[in-house]
Order: sequence, then C-alpha cells, then structure tokens
Amino acid sequence: MKKTTAAITAVGGYVPDFVLSNKVLETMVDTNDEWITTRTGIKERRILKGENKGTSYLAIKAAEDLIQKRGVDPAEIDLVLVATATPDLPVAATAAFVASEIGAVNAFSYDLQAACSSFLYGMSTASSYIESGRYKKVLLIGADKMSSIIDYTDRTTCIIFGDGAGAVLFEPNEEGLGLQDEHLRTDGVGRQFLKIEAGGSILPASEETVKNKQHFVFQDGKSVFKFAVSNMADVSALIMERNGLTHEDVHWLVPHQANKRIIDATARRMGLDNDKVMMNIHKYGNTTSATLPLLLNDYEKQLNKGDNLIFAAFGGGFTWGSIYLKWAYNS
Repeated sequence: MKKTTAAITAVGGYVPDFVLSNKVLETMVDTNDEWITTRTGIKERRILKGENKGTSYLAIKAAEDLIQKRGVDPAEIDLVLVATATPDLPVAATAAFVASEIGAVNAFSYDLQAACSSFLYGMSTASSYIESGRYKKVLLIGADKMSSIIDYTDRTTCIIFGDGAGAVLFEPNEEGLGLQDEHLRTDGVGRQFLKIEAGGSILPASEETVKNKQHFVFQDGKSVFKFAVSNMADVSALIMERNGLTHEDVHWLVPHQANKRIIDATARRMGLDNDKVMMNIHKYGNTTSATLPLLLNDYEKQLNKGDNLIFAAFGGGFTWGSIYLKWAYNS
C-alpha cells in the first residue's frame, strides 16, 4: 500500500497595482534608494489602496487566480486556511469570509498566525490534513496587508514591508511527491524584538495607545537580523543533511523575503548558487505571510515535476523553520 503524501497541485497570486518605490519613500522619510537597496535588496513594494479593502481582498484575488488557472470547482475544496498577521477583524476569522466569497461552500476555514512563518506552518498543517485521509483538497492562502500596521514616518520599518497574497492547493499524491520533511521551531525570547505592543489582551486599544503609535509594528532590526541569519541557515542545512541532500540535489531554495542579506547567507550555508534561489524581494518587499506562495507563483513556469524545493522562513515570536517538498507537476 503506497503512502499518501500531500502535494501542491496549483498556485495563484495577487499584488496590488500601486507601487511604492524607494524614490517615493525618499520624499516621505529620511532615507535613500541606495541605502535601502544595499541593506535590504528592496527597490519597490505594492500597497493596497481603497476603502474597505483588507487582507481578505488580497486573499480572495489570489484564490480566484488559482481557481481560474487550475479550473478548480470551489465547492470541492474541503478546507480554506488563511495564513496572516493582519486579519480583517480581531475576532471574525478572515478565512471564513474568504471561503464564502470564493464559493467554497462546503469547506471549513480558519486563520493561522505565526508572523512571517505563518505560511510555512500552514504548509505543515495543510499537509497533515491531507495525509490523514480525511480531506482531499486544502486551499492554503498567505496574505497580508502590512501597510495597515506600518508607521510611514518610521524609516526602520516602512522601507521593508508591502502588501500581497499567494495561494496553493494541496491534494493527495501516491508518487512520493509533495511534502517530504519539516523542521519547525519557536523561541519566545523573540517577543520583545518584533511586535505590536497594543491592541491585544495585555494592552487593549485606548486613546493613549493610538497617540503613542503602539498599534504599529516595532522591530529591533539588529536583533531580528542576527537571529534570522543563523536560524534560517541552520534549519535549511539540517533539512538537507537529514534527507541526504547535497547542493546538487536541491533545485530551488524558497526563502522568506525579509532581507536579501539573510537570503544570501542561507544560500551560502546550503552551498547553492544564486540561480537556484527564488527571489522577488526587489519587487514586493516583505509581504510577510505572502512571500513564499508569491515566489511559487512567480517561478511556477520554471518548476518541473520531481524538483527538490527547500522552504525556509523566520518571523516574530520568534518562529522559524524549513520544509522539504518535491514538486508535483510540470507547468
């Protein structure tokens, strides 16, 4: 009896039309294009404009792109997972609204939040549902409207983040393709270095918290960078070692797009050349939960059945990890 694995069988993506370039940011805060590019690798990012448009808008667009490209019947989807750090509302699940809007009328749905590692953790969750045999089609969406929680007078954060969404469909596979192995980690020491102070149960929203700008992202850049560089590289190297993979066996590194220097350090640790590293940080910046699926959407036509992909991410909490996946189809 063949083992059932969980394979990605379709991808989709969406980024807003509005482009916030480094040149425009030069007119908003004390920074410049050369500094941003050298330190982060980012040239521009997309921003969602318009009233009453939240993370669900991005997620729906990405899901619709996948459904249209693959020809999926939304009614056959069993589960919709939305990985996000910026839900539409604090209580009502964004995923529930997304599922209804795309016509996934037979699916149950919920949100998953692990900061920039949300989609990576979502891959593990979606795969587990498929491998259990209870569900056949799991739609995993990574979406974030980071512009809703960024202070555009804070040059340490506003240069980094953008808005976007990506989606993948997980289905059963009996050819040995799909998710092969994972190593996921957390460390609560990171809570103080990357956070939004107010709006939660410790410090509910008040006039004072709004005045103090405590509802925007705070990041201790140096500390986060140090942890991210070492941990993303460590788990990626571990996954390779545990599965007997050399740099020649790995076709693609699919890394979280937070900083080009972190991505480069991870690739070096794995012994990979630049042509094996997926990269779109220059176009979109850090879209948090959307980075990994947007990479798959951008590189889909270059992927071949059987390709070995190593995913790696790092986020607030701290949360991080790596996943080894075999690609399941030729585009």
